[in-house]
Amino acid sequence: MHDSHAWQAFSFVGAMMILVAYGGQQMKRMDPRSAAYNLLNIIGSGILCYSAFRPFNLGFVVLEGTWVLISVYAMMRNRRERPAD
Repeated sequence: MHDSHAWQAFSFVGAMMILVAYGGQQMKRMDPRSAAYNLLNIIGSGILCYSAFRPFNLGFVVLEGTWVLISVYAMMRNRRERPAD
């Protein structure tokens, strides 16, 4: 799968998820504290991090791995800060 069109499509989906979140936030259509925003970032950057292992690209692994960790942290923080109904 690594050299196929399917592999390219897989990484394209990851990039689009991050770009949808970013564009939505910039156009004030997505709240960066929302679960949807954070999930798009977590899944999208996770896909791209995974794809950076074949062929191995250290800079991209560090960038996307850090993006996953920060997005997970933000999601957990936002869940804790949410007022009880």
